[in-house]
Amino acid sequence: MPEATVRQPRRGWILATLCLAQLMISLDVLIVNIALPSAQRALGFGIADRQWAVTAYTLAFGSLLLLGGRLSDVFGRKRMFKIGLVGFGLASAVGGIATSFAMLAIARAAQGAFGAVLAPAALALLTTTFADAGGRARAFGVYAALAGGGAAVGLLLGGILVQYLNWRWCMFVNVGFAATALLGASVVLPSDSGSSRPALDVPGIALVFGFSHASTAAWSNATTLGLVGAGAVLVAGFTRRQARASSPVLPLRVVLDRNRGAAYLAIFMIALGQFAMLLFVTYYCQRTLGFTAIQSGLAFLPWLAAFTTMAQVGTRVIAKRVGPRWTLAPGVAVAGIALAALSRLGVSSSYADDVLPALVLFGAGAGLTISCAVNAATAVVEQTDAGAASAMVNTSQMIGASVGTAVLNSLAVSAVAGYLAAHVGQTHAAEYAATHSYDVVFTVSAAALLIGAVVVGALARGELPRLAVAAPLRRAGQPS
Repeated sequence: MPEATVRQPRRGWILATLCLAQLMISLDVLIVNIALPSAQRALGFGIADRQWAVTAYTLAFGSLLLLGGRLSDVFGRKRMFKIGLVGFGLASAVGGIATSFAMLAIARAAQGAFGAVLAPAALALLTTTFADAGGRARAFGVYAALAGGGAAVGLLLGGILVQYLNWRWCMFVNVGFAATALLGASVVLPSDSGSSRPALDVPGIALVFGFSHASTAAWSNATTLGLVGAGAVLVAGFTRRQARASSPVLPLRVVLDRNRGAAYLAIFMIALGQFAMLLFVTYYCQRTLGFTAIQSGLAFLPWLAAFTTMAQVGTRVIAKRVGPRWTLAPGVAVAGIALAALSRLGVSSSYADDVLPALVLFGAGAGLTISCAVNAATAVVEQTDAGAASAMVNTSQMIGASVGTAVLNSLAVSAVAGYLAAHVGQTHAAEYAATHSYDVVFTVSAAALLIGAVVVGALARGELPRLAVAAPLRRAGQPS
């Protein structure tokens, strides 16, 4: 069924199906974090291996997103959406019955790989189904709320499942999500045959994977400067290859549009700050304030409420009146201010006075940014590029998450070591060292977001984006 003829009631079911899939992908980023201590005891793996239960997912996801987006353009979005759902569900089942750490890590990597197929297909379907301005604003508001808030839902749901069932249900729960979304996709999604199936740019795909892997490895080991140099070479090679390829994985016209470039950068910055906030506020709540796993999940609900509210207000009200420059840059700046507020946490701080206001402020800034950025990143793009443009949304988010988690965690470890070395014999030194490390992390991430807000503001255009249905989708780079 052509996108223009999709009936209004059916569009509601399409939105529900796509959002269910997005929720599954988003919550799975952090749901396993809550389960890791129990999984470690059950499977007997060491502290050094523990990070790979998370990294295997994000690395596979980020490395293959552009390929997943291109596959949805080439072979059809509905087909790749369903393949992604089936693969994600099966990988989750394997993880749930894992008898060794290797089995769990492989299952997590498979989840990431099929998530990289699923996510851009879902976003491309959302873009083509809701082409009118009003419907698009509402749909992207809901989608952005789930994309960003799924992490908080994952923390809360993970705590509930671990406490009342066991850690394996943090994997099994995805099977239900995937099966329900697959049923909805089979019934309500319109069929599409994809493009003319050009030959895939295999060298470009290899470079995408190599760059993602090198950047992750480099940031997880800041002293390995050689890998940073290799990443720079891969970026240059990737750009050169994509400019010359007849069927590039990432057409450069997608990212060279100023509004889209600003949107991708804004998403990257919010993801960097958000994953830092989620990770270290979780540690602070559990280790300093003594919260349980469920209490830690509940602590993030005000952030989720602020995120959801501003995601809706951003797309339905604010973005209709001002252009990307006046939504993306202020949103990133507000999130940066929230992180600066968190940098004052101490051993005697409280959740209500010191954590809660910052969480609400960050949620408001992130909700405004993500909803408007997703809209700007996928607007006014050729149908044949919709998958690649959509994939870059998720790629920006996953790279930001990887950088935020790896770099800032490295800073936290260094800060703890430095504090302990300088305060030998101090009473409760470990507790003070932990809060000191959080303050260092939040100070650095706040500075990064505030600088990023300035760059986003300079890059984005100030005019309103045009999302008229009647006009044909323009090629990126043409006047909008």
